[in-house]
Amino acid sequence: MKQNIYDDPGFFANYSSMERSIHGLDAAGEWQAFRALLPDLRDKRVLDLCCGFGWHCRYARQQQARSVVGVDISEKMLARARETTDDPGIEYRREAIEDIDFATEEFDVVITSLALHYVKHFDLVCQKVFRCLATGGAFVLSVEHPVFTALETQDWHYGPNDVRLHWPVDNYQQEGIGTPVGWLTTSSNITELSRLTSTRCSMQASSSPES
Repeated sequence: MKQNIYDDPGFFANYSSMERSIHGLDAAGEWQAFRALLPDLRDKRVLDLCCGFGWHCRYARQQQARSVVGVDISEKMLARARETTDDPGIEYRREAIEDIDFATEEFDVVITSLALHYVKHFDLVCQKVFRCLATGGAFVLSVEHPVFTALETQDWHYGPNDVRLHWPVDNYQQEGIGTPVGWLTTSSNITELSRLTSTRCSMQASSSPES
């Protein structure tokens, strides 16, 4: 289940107008928490899965990473990343996350932000990541919380006069392929997979060669 809506012209135009697309990491709501999880990147070989416009790749090099490889399925995203990157230490490759096949212990740090909730076989991706991760390396990721992926609407429940009453958590405990969500464009129909945080942690742990 390899999804690529970013090469749709309408979707790409809307995504490009978002604050995070214009102003970068500081405009991304999750960035402060995600950055706090990152290890020291100095002299590290870094892999960024679903690199998008390359913001994390460039940040890694600013932190003196030795080299960075950014992978994304979208040609439009990669074209923008290449346009805004002037650094021979960063390489961009077009590939789906599910198809990565790097050498054993090729990277010291693997990062991916807000991407793996679109991947059906999360455990298989984790296995591939750990295979290419050096001993003692770090795999840092973020995904959407199940309160967002459990329901198609992804919105508050409103009362009279559009007063916010509560955030619905129906189907929170149900895992699997969710309903396609029209994000940024009503025709995008991107499918998010709802999994409990405990399930993701268990799948990630069981994929580690140390498990």
